[in-house]
Amino acid sequence: MHHSRISAYIFDCQVDDLKDAAEFWSRALGRPVATFDQDGDGKYAELKTDADEPFLLLQRVDHEARIHLDIETDDLDAEVARLEAIGATRIAFVKRWWVMQAPSGHRFCVVRKQRAEFGPYVNEWP
Repeated sequence: MHHSRISAYIFDCQVDDLKDAAEFWSRALGRPVATFDQDGDGKYAELKTDADEPFLLLQRVDHEARIHLDIETDDLDAEVARLEAIGATRIAFVKRWWVMQAPSGHRFCVVRKQRAEFGPYVNEWP
């Protein structure tokens, strides 16, 4: 048995610097900027969310702008297999996560558990 839930909504931003994008989304969503440079490499900014909410991240990318979601799980292999069984395909393994594609053409990521506790909005899978 394993668990999964929505971990994050990621704003893929085709920009040189995330500061303006983070400020826009901060004002648009009414969420303060938690950090303009989450990992120290200028690739991720984060808006403040509560502990039981998905993260709101901005990611600097080379492809066109879009929004994707991350699904976090306590068993990466089992969750990827479950999603493949219902029609998703693996695109690439990047660092510690899988980029996948839904039958609808949407890309999403399956990541390892991001917080100590899943919180109240977790799915349990056989």
